[in-house]
Amino acid sequence: MERKILLTDCPDATGLIAQITNICYKHQLNIINNREYVDHSSGQFYMRTELEGIFNDYTLMLDLDRVLPKGSHRRLVGSERKRIVVLVTKEAHCLGDLLIKTFDGSLAVEIAAVVGNYPDLANLTEKFDIPYVTVSHEGLSREAHEQAIADVVDSYAPDYLVLAKFMRILTPSFVSRYAHRIINIHHSFLPAFIGANPYRQAFERGVKIIGATAHFVTNDLDEGPIIHQQVIPVDHNFSASDMAKAGRDVEKAVLSRALGMVLEDRVFVYGNRTVIL
Repeated sequence: MERKILLTDCPDATGLIAQITNICYKHQLNIINNREYVDHSSGQFYMRTELEGIFNDYTLMLDLDRVLPKGSHRRLVGSERKRIVVLVTKEAHCLGDLLIKTFDGSLAVEIAAVVGNYPDLANLTEKFDIPYVTVSHEGLSREAHEQAIADVVDSYAPDYLVLAKFMRILTPSFVSRYAHRIINIHHSFLPAFIGANPYRQAFERGVKIIGATAHFVTNDLDEGPIIHQQVIPVDHNFSASDMAKAGRDVEKAVLSRALGMVLEDRVFVYGNRTVIL
């Protein structure tokens, strides 16, 4: 017996849930879990169905295509552990959290490699028997540096790239190469304080909460589809450095939670929004 997840998004129509689940029944597939959502503002239907049984993927997809409305998307994903490559600069807290949670099984993922533009985090990474590759940006154009990174990344064939405090702005060419496959952690509760030094910006505004946002990377800086966010309270006693220190724990939690949802195929991207099922 296999377990797979059926992901469906399509224009909303009457009887979609019954039609999809009847086809699963026809194929003698047991529904372990099912969640659905209709976005009434866009008229879009989303459904995530966990299935168990003996699969004939081709005929299952063919039967679904016969009943789903025009403009539908459906895919069947297996239970294999996904692979990621993590991109870093010098800050260790997000990378360290991912390494530990992968090591103890809290995150069901294979970290194929860590790529950094400095060698600073090599010792940490290699303690977990994971390869670390330094791709220095010094002396290279942005395009040449990104091509060198892409050459390394592609050699590991990851499902996703995770920017664990990778402090460089990516070009449209690099982003399009891995569309909806790059996950970033931003140290701010977006859309507030986009760009550099958000804790300094927050301090200067006298905010009463700070937070972090995990999102898919697009060509618009820090404006990609949001996966997960979290905040904590602060007050006038916090300096900018106090906020940054407190914010590191939020960043770790938000990134690992967002990555977990993506790895479990719970995230649908539609336009610049996400639906989490």
